Amino acid sequence: MGRRVHATVQEYLAVEARSDLKHEYYDGEIFAMAGGTPEHAWLAAQLIGQLGNQLPKTCRVASSDLRVSIERTGLLTYPDASVIRGPPTFDAREPHAVTNPLVLAEVTSPSSEDYDRGEKLSHYKQIIALACVIILSHTARRLTVVERTAQGWATREFRGGETAELLQPSLRLEVDALYAVTSIP
Repeated sequence: MGRRVHATVQEYLAVEARSDLKHEYYDGEIFAMAGGTPEHAWLAAQLIGQLGNQLPKTCRVASSDLRVSIERTGLLTYPDASVIRGPPTFDAREPHAVTNPLVLAEVTSPSSEDYDRGEKLSHYKQIIALACVIILSHTARRLTVVERTAQGWATREFRGGETAELLQPSLRLEVDALYAVTSIP
């Protein structure tokens, strides 16, 4: 990933406005995000479809075109899918970035797997409104659900043939249905 050191949020937003690529912003650095493969796009679309078909009317699901701001850490990023419950709230620094996602989802790639499951997940856990993070593997039919519970964050894994039941919002994600349009075993 290319980076530019010590940029302001305003400089980042100017780069985003001129670029055909998406970038993340964190701690004065601008990071180009890797382009997705067709498999990545299909997985994200299947997830958005399953979420959209089950969410209550008080929620809305968005694609990776929605920028999310993690106010506590300063990260500005584009999850593969986001769910907002109720009216969105926006970052004072960036009026197009929401700060109150209920659910965030990432489809991993060879270059993003460690980041998605590590540092980025740590950033996501700092969002007060966030109840759940969904991570879809790019190598196997595997869905990871990281949910906020009364005892803290809990991680559960689901494989082909299994159905993930999320607590908040209450919904079911069928692993095989998510991967049905891919060649991922």
